[in-house]
Amino acid sequence: MAYVTISIGGRAYRMACDDGQEDHLSGLGEEVDARIDQLRVAFGEIGDQRLSIMAAITIADELSEARRRIQALEQEATAERAARSAATRRLDETEARVARGVSAAAERLERLTRELGTSPSSGVGMG
Repeated sequence: MAYVTISIGGRAYRMACDDGQEDHLSGLGEEVDARIDQLRVAFGEIGDQRLSIMAAITIADELSEARRRIQALEQEATAERAARSAATRRLDETEARVARGVSAAAERLERLTRELGTSPSSGVGMG
């Protein structure tokens, strides 16, 4: 277990975190401190607790919006996968129809060749 001291609103807080997460936690503390400073500039000195609550609500709102956007993107990705799957099925069906058509045409050509008395391999007519 590692410890980091972060400064928010001019006060130092010693926080525990997993080993290797010290820089991440310090960065989060800096973001919260910056948010509180922005609110202090916008609203003046309305009290540390109020500024902290406003910062927390603002961050929670951003998190909520990010989650909503992630959910929308996940739904879009699911729809795209379904569309791609449907397109692949249609392509497979089209390829199968084309292959059947080519095979049927080849069979007709072979039958016509036999009816005309021409060997398909020689290409020479008997008539």
